[in-house]
Amino acid sequence: MKLVIFDLDGTLLNTIGDLAVACNDVLRRYNLPEHKIEEYYTFVGNGIPKLIERSVPEQDRTPEYVEKLKIEFMDYYKSHLHDETFPYEGINELLAELQKREVMIAVASNKFQAGVETLLDYFFPSINFVARFGLSEEVPAKPNPLMVSRILAIANATKEETLYVGDSNVDMVTAINSGLKPIGVSWGFRSKEELVSNGAWKIVDKPEEILDLL
Repeated sequence: MKLVIFDLDGTLLNTIGDLAVACNDVLRRYNLPEHKIEEYYTFVGNGIPKLIERSVPEQDRTPEYVEKLKIEFMDYYKSHLHDETFPYEGINELLAELQKREVMIAVASNKFQAGVETLLDYFFPSINFVARFGLSEEVPAKPNPLMVSRILAIANATKEETLYVGDSNVDMVTAINSGLKPIGVSWGFRSKEELVSNGAWKIVDKPEEILDLL
């Protein structure tokens, strides 16, 4: 394989702690019910607006209200991106080995672009990512395949030379929409059952197992 594309949250980094704290902070300020960290596993995966929408009571899910809370969430979260965030065990070693083997590494995330860049710079400064994509005005959220298409073009890699690795139904569908083989990771935010039911080609339980699929 020439290229491996990774999701970020739930795949390379466990970001759930910081996302939950930031969201609960906003909910508390608006006297809305807060959530346990476990509940946030099913709230994340589709970008910040969808996270906010899922976290508020159904009667409050108007576009205007969600946007208002999203702005306040972002103000807090941008200053606390890596307070409780950390790489999953074995990820640093996996990325280093891929780089050693001259396999290109890219990230396709539904996190906002600046957040993707900040976290990758902070946690993986020695890794030369060929592309680092998050959400922006020019790039729609996964499972739209545009993000992956742009990565393939930058890397000059074919679909047959590329693997896609993620932890959620969104990632499996993204890979399928892009014509790639979806690899699901069992250590992330969603269950193996969700990954399999959404088309996972393989499920890996440890990062080093990805090396066997190259």
